Amino acid sequence: MSALLEDNYHSIQKQILLSAEKAGRKSDAVRLVAVSKKMDSEKIRVIWRLGHRLFGENRVQEARVKIPEMPVGGEWHFIGGLQTNKAKDAVECFDVIESVDRVDLAQELEKRLAAAGKKMRVMLEINVGGEAAKHGCPPEKAVELFQGVRACSRLEVIGLMAIPPFREDPEQARPFFVALRQIRDRLQDSEGVALPELSMGMSHDFSVAIQEGATLVRIGTALFGPRSP
Repeated sequence: MSALLEDNYHSIQKQILLSAEKAGRKSDAVRLVAVSKKMDSEKIRVIWRLGHRLFGENRVQEARVKIPEMPVGGEWHFIGGLQTNKAKDAVECFDVIESVDRVDLAQELEKRLAAAGKKMRVMLEINVGGEAAKHGCPPEKAVELFQGVRACSRLEVIGLMAIPPFREDPEQARPFFVALRQIRDRLQDSEGVALPELSMGMSHDFSVAIQEGATLVRIGTALFGPRSP
């Protein structure tokens, strides 16, 4: 198991580097979020021993058990849909929440952070594909969401995140990556802020996402293998 995971990890990092270079970007412009949801701690430790520290989880209850089992010093991102009643636990477990998609969630996080005496980096999730079954703020309400989240003094908005509609051909996902980048650029211009992070691209399409400006690519299956149902 260890050898396969190590091979997968090095292969993915090489692909990330090559994709960044192809796009004329710096070698350190893109970071891998190792999506460890439904993966046991031993698999995560294999990647950890290679020096990797950035992981993504999408279930708060699972993360509450898993993260304390790991050494300190990791950077844990929450990448799933977050219910307001899970905000307290999310604040305790995670370093970054990538999936803030509504103002009431931001306000609940603000309240929980105030109680804990903490601040937190967050990203705004945008539903670039307009899919009813997915979380995310509609693109046309991105400014409204940003302004609502910015009003929360304990939240620092560092960028945008999206999960585009799945396409067998990664090239067909490109317009969605372009759309997220353009929304980010417009927000930077209209609100006078820096939003350096774009979290987009997964196992099958991350190379295209990198070409369109991704700074974080969320990769699980290509790294850890298939997940249990």
